[in-house]
Amino acid sequence: QVQLVESGGGLVQAGGSLRLSCAASGMILSINDMGWYRQAPGKQRELVARIATGGVTNYVDSVKGRFTISRDDAKNTVYLQMNSLKPEDTAVYYCNNIWHFWDWGQGTQVTVSS
Repeated sequence: QVQLVESGGGLVQAGGSLRLSCAASGMILSINDMGWYRQAPGKQRELVARIATGGVTNYVDSVKGRFTISRDDAKNTVYLQMNSLKPEDTAVYYCNNIWHFWDWGQGTQVTVSS
C-alpha cells in the first residue's frame, strides 16, 4: 500500500522560505510523475507543481519563479522549495501522483503571515 508523508511546513513571514518533503513508500517513485498540491480554507485542492519521471517540471502561474519541485528517486522523496512566500500561499500542502491518486497523506500546513 502506498503511503505519502509530507513534512517541512510551518509559520513564516512573507518573503520567507520553506522546503517541503514528501516521503513515499510502497511504490517505486522513479516510475511515477509526481505533484505538489495545496488546499486553502474554503477552496478546492489545486496542483501547484509537477515533475515527470524525466525531470521535466511545470508550475501554476501563481508560483512560477518562486517554487521549485525536485525529486530524489534513490530516497523515494519529492521536495518543494518555496521562496518569496506570500500570504496567499497559506494552505495545507500535499503530494501525490499526477495521473492516479493514491490515498492522500496528512499534508503539511504552511502559514505565511503578512
